Amino acid sequence: MRNFAGIEDEYCSFEDAATLLQSIPYDGTSTWGKGADKAFPAFLRALENMELYDIETDSEVYKTGVHILPDIKESSSPESMCSMVYQKSNDILKTGKFPTFFGGEHSVSIGIIKAFYERYKNLTVLQLDAHADLRSEYDGSKCNHACALHNASKNTNLIQVGIRSMDSCELPYLNRDKCFLAEDIHRKMGWMDASLNRMTNHVYVTIDLDVFDPSIMPSTGTPEPGGLDWYTVIAYLRQVFRNKNVVGFDIVELAPQEGQKASDFLTAKLYYKLLSYKFENHGK
Repeated sequence: MRNFAGIEDEYCSFEDAATLLQSIPYDGTSTWGKGADKAFPAFLRALENMELYDIETDSEVYKTGVHILPDIKESSSPESMCSMVYQKSNDILKTGKFPTFFGGEHSVSIGIIKAFYERYKNLTVLQLDAHADLRSEYDGSKCNHACALHNASKNTNLIQVGIRSMDSCELPYLNRDKCFLAEDIHRKMGWMDASLNRMTNHVYVTIDLDVFDPSIMPSTGTPEPGGLDWYTVIAYLRQVFRNKNVVGFDIVELAPQEGQKASDFLTAKLYYKLLSYKFENHGK
C-alpha cells in the first residue's frame, strides 16, 4: 500500500492519522464513460506530484496524518456493493477519525450516506453534481449511479448544487428550494449564503466531479457543459467547512484518460483542499 502523497510513514499509520481514506473502485452501473474503477491509482500518482503546502490556509495538512484503508472490492452486484460499503462505513465511523471516501462511480455513496444519516440525526447531505441522481431505480436496480441521492432525498436534508441535467421522472423528488442549478449560480448573487442557511449543523459532502465544467474536468463519465469553475467551488466549500461541522466527504466519478493528467491533478488538489479546510485551525 502506497503512503498518501508519498509522505513519511510517521504520518500514515492508522494510530496516528486524523483522517482515513477509503477507496471504493466500483464502476458496475455507469452507462456511458467507463473507467471510474481505475481512478484511485491515478489520484495517488497526482498527489505524489503535488506541493503539500497550501497557500490559502497557510498549512501543511498532511502532518495531521492520512491513513489509506484497503480497497472495498465487492462488485458481484450493485446491491452487494452498497451493502458492503454500508458495513465498512459503519466500522469507519466507530473509529472517531475523520472519514473520507473515493470512488468509483456515484453509486458508492448510497451505502456511505445511509451509515452517516443513521449516526447523525437531522443530517444535511450537500451534493455537488451536474446530475440530480434522484431516480428511484434505473436499469432494474435502486443501487444505480443514477439513484445515488434518491435515498438521501427521503432521509436527509439534501442540498443540491451545480445541477444542470435530469429526467422528468426525478421531479417528484426534487426540492427546488434546496436545489441551486448551475444556471442560477452563473446568473445570481447570494446563492452561497442561501444554501448555507438551509443546512443543519452536521453536513456530509458528496462531490461528483462532473459538477466542474468539462473544460477543466473532462475525465468523468458524463461531462455536461455549463459547469462550475475551480474558484467558485473551493470558495463555496471553504464557507461550508467554516460554518458547519463537516462530518465526512466523498469524491467520485474520476475516469482517467491516457495523456490527460490535468483532471487527475484537479481531483488530488480538491481532496487536499477539503482536508486543509477541515483542519484549518489545527495546531494554531
